Amino acid sequence: MKNIAIIGASGYTGAQITSLINADANLSVQGLYVSEGSLDKGRKLADLYPVYSHMPYVLAPLTDEAKATIIAEADAVVLATEHSISLELAAEFYKKGLAVFDLSGAYRFADVAQYPKWYGFEHTHPDVLADAVYGLAEWNSEQIKQTKMIAVPGCYPTASLTALKPLKPLLTAAYPVINAVSGVTGAGRKAHLHTSFCEVSLTPYGVLGHRHQPEIATQLGQEVIFTPHLGNFKRGILATITVQLKPGTTEADVAKAYSVYDSSPIVTVKHNQFPKVDDVVLTPNCHLGWKYDENSGYLVVASAIDNLMKGAASQGLQCIKIHFGV
Repeated sequence: MKNIAIIGASGYTGAQITSLINADANLSVQGLYVSEGSLDKGRKLADLYPVYSHMPYVLAPLTDEAKATIIAEADAVVLATEHSISLELAAEFYKKGLAVFDLSGAYRFADVAQYPKWYGFEHTHPDVLADAVYGLAEWNSEQIKQTKMIAVPGCYPTASLTALKPLKPLLTAAYPVINAVSGVTGAGRKAHLHTSFCEVSLTPYGVLGHRHQPEIATQLGQEVIFTPHLGNFKRGILATITVQLKPGTTEADVAKAYSVYDSSPIVTVKHNQFPKVDDVVLTPNCHLGWKYDENSGYLVVASAIDNLMKGAASQGLQCIKIHFGV
């Protein structure tokens, strides 16, 4: 039995991964934590999310005493915290010997020069960053087993990379074009005008400047054009991706490329059938659907995931189970 502490447990992702760990027979929740200044400290998780009324956990403030207890009792920590907060907490717990599963973007880039540009801070722990592994579970399982510093991917990159990585040997130099729509839970639990019910309408944002674009490009090994959209639904992501394939590529070549997922319990691939968000909401699954025009050399692939599950919490759980071999 591995004991897992969850920090930032009051947010959508933190609460979701708490539920998943609580339900796993090989894992246990060491404790749930929020910042010392949080208005949620001392409250039951079920008070915030009645759907979790079966869980008795109370949100404790992350004091120095709490940190010492985590180090003494936990095998790992999950960080569902802001990027700049995860930056420091990850290093602190990692250096004490705990496995760290960071759901923020604080350790996703190997290149320290990327952080001021995309996240607005200098990376102050290059030694820890050097040991970090990108936790795209279906592709980096061996590395996840071997390190205690796992950077769980972003939700848009997970949907996009799961669709694109099998195609990498078939791609031309043309940039893949990714148009993706996310539910509003992707913006987090804090109230903002643009995510309030009466204000949400399908719209692009972060055009040609979203921080997930370089994350996708880095892990794919090729530049992309990525345009995220906010949709008027709670959860889920649908990414529709257009790529140009090398001359002479056939449908059989594409099918062979996607056969990498044939034994996956999580990724489902269909030819000429396209997924919808409702196919994957509240599941850890990724559904891919593709169609290829051999005459033009263009392929369209759609990727559907739940942004809070495969896009965050359930992929975090995958990484935990891979790392500990449970």
